[in-house]
Amino acid sequence: MRRKRRKRDDEGMSESWLLPYADLLTLLLALFIVLFAMSEIDLQKFQRLANVFNTEFHSGGGVIDDGMQIVPEPSPVDLEEDGEEDEQEEETDEPLEEEQVLEYEELKSIQIDIDDYITENSLEDTIGTELTGEGLLIRIRTDITFDSGSAQVKEHGREVAEEIATFLYTDPPHEIVVNGHADDRPVHNEEYASNWELSTMRAIQFMYLLLEESEIDPQWYSARGYGEYRPQVPNTSEANRAINRRVEVLILPNHDIEEAIEAE
Repeated sequence: MRRKRRKRDDEGMSESWLLPYADLLTLLLALFIVLFAMSEIDLQKFQRLANVFNTEFHSGGGVIDDGMQIVPEPSPVDLEEDGEEDEQEEETDEPLEEEQVLEYEELKSIQIDIDDYITENSLEDTIGTELTGEGLLIRIRTDITFDSGSAQVKEHGREVAEEIATFLYTDPPHEIVVNGHADDRPVHNEEYASNWELSTMRAIQFMYLLLEESEIDPQWYSARGYGEYRPQVPNTSEANRAINRRVEVLILPNHDIEEAIEAE
């Protein structure tokens, strides 16, 4: 009698636990596959994997709910908004590029006018121009503007300052910086203890002449002295020292012109 009762109990055991167990294994497998795909950082592979899982689980009431997407796809509204933002960025960039070109053309025109003045007066050995991303630089050797060890502008230097001042007026105005430089020979006199003071005072004196001859508000002017510490060429000869003894007039651009210069 006991053997028959045990046999009936064995026959009545249910196998319903297999279904949730299989779902659990499927969930773990899906989790590991997704983690592996994410570790590869391959968006295309991840998208394909997500589509496969969506297809497999869409028809049944399994582990992943119907309609769930692992990687959301952009809606038509999102695409339209992105397109409008791109158009706004392009519209913002266009005026800036136009301003850069106009700024470059204005400084280039000033450079051409000054170069014509230099050629007409045979001043190629003493005055030069250079247009860079920093602005339009006008170099003037101090041999024609100052006596040795002095910051008093000579008569010829006054004439040069008067001519250069006529090229500086623009609308809108530009900042103008006057730089003073010296060679490496030390200066020791009653007025100047070093080339710092001498180069700075030369820049200031030349700036005063530009102010007198131009219609530009003084707020746009400034002066700097570099002593002998920014030579244009090595101080290895008297000819090189003469080049390094210079005053520079720098016209700063109102807009970045670096890209316009590179495109030229």
